[in-house]
Amino acid sequence: MVQYNNEQIEIMAPAGSFESLNAAIKAGADAVYFGVDDLNMRKRAAANFKIADLPKIVKLCSKANVNTYLTLNTLIYDSDIQLMKKICDAAKKANISAVIATDISVIEYARKIGLRVHMSTQTNVSNIQAVKFFSKYSDTIVLARELTLEQIKGICDAVKKEKIKGPNNELVKIEVFIHGALCVSIAGKCCMSLATHNLSANRGECLQNCRRAYRVIDEESGDELVLDNRYVMSPKDLCTIRFLDKILDAGVSVLKIEGRGRGPEYVFKVTKAYKEAVELYKQGKFTQEKAAELEKELEKVFNRGFWQGGYYLGKKLGEWAGTYGSKSTEVKMSLGAVKNYFAKTKIVDILIETGSLKLGDKILITGQTTGAIETEVKEIVVNEKQVKIANKGDRVTIKLLEKAREKDRVFKLIKRSA
Repeated sequence: MVQYNNEQIEIMAPAGSFESLNAAIKAGADAVYFGVDDLNMRKRAAANFKIADLPKIVKLCSKANVNTYLTLNTLIYDSDIQLMKKICDAAKKANISAVIATDISVIEYARKIGLRVHMSTQTNVSNIQAVKFFSKYSDTIVLARELTLEQIKGICDAVKKEKIKGPNNELVKIEVFIHGALCVSIAGKCCMSLATHNLSANRGECLQNCRRAYRVIDEESGDELVLDNRYVMSPKDLCTIRFLDKILDAGVSVLKIEGRGRGPEYVFKVTKAYKEAVELYKQGKFTQEKAAELEKELEKVFNRGFWQGGYYLGKKLGEWAGTYGSKSTEVKMSLGAVKNYFAKTKIVDILIETGSLKLGDKILITGQTTGAIETEVKEIVVNEKQVKIANKGDRVTIKLLEKAREKDRVFKLIKRSA
């Protein structure tokens, strides 16, 4: 983990699949967070793991010295108690680093069996008194997303000054989100999906009504208001890369990336960019020019446009996405599958299943063990002959320094049209 001022700074990456998990590890994440089964806030958005996957997850992460955090942060009903306890027991047995929780039933049971707890942002911790209260249960607290940097710094300073310690006799760590989707609701506590479809966002079932286009019509006259933007409830994504130094100066210990529903290429590129930014900060080399370069990399993967500064810089939510879906500067198009990888010569054998591949193309290879690999095609061989282009049905070999595996999926990365 990164250290500065004798403190550890943890970059926490999202994992909704083994592909994303391995991509996070490869990109240098210090921790990953993920859900299992039904009791997590991305029940619908991410593939999620099974309880039986926990030992494998811990084994993979332990080898890379990466902490494992299990999200168990939905509202819990009486009918959920037995499943909640089953998940906690399995997490304890698998040596999961901690559970991220909101509901007091989870917090109390986890503490009872000796399982570490991190307070979720849904707890709405917004002041030092709340930090003191939850420090009885938790050594890491995710602050409410609506706080400013000034408020965050005040809390971090008070933790140090008053020596507020968690149940493990360590100073409480303060965690904030640094990148990814924002919800129009306060701390993500929204009931719109529940009201319209009886599917609760607070139980991981949000249908994202807010991401749709809307018209405003006067019911009495039938007149429609003209709106510049029909996506009036879909915020742009948070991006803090340009003022990450200010977040670190405030005393934040854990930097959390949103995106358990995103692909491995997103997890890899975003984690890698923020990892590099933290390293630059440590070395005293963090500049706006470097941050702008890293932001260009972040623009290549899924985003709804970036809200530069967010609540942290005291801005009011009002920068809306303007369109549905991603505004990434690159899109991935399915190309084929890996048939073999020759480790000695560092050559990958690919079957092109659709489209074509030419010299200079950028490709992405993803797989459960591989994670995500990006490379530029500088040489193509078909039937032992070098070619400039290969087409559907061709078996091609190209140089690839990192190991790929049979059945890994291959995509071509293309610049999005303006």
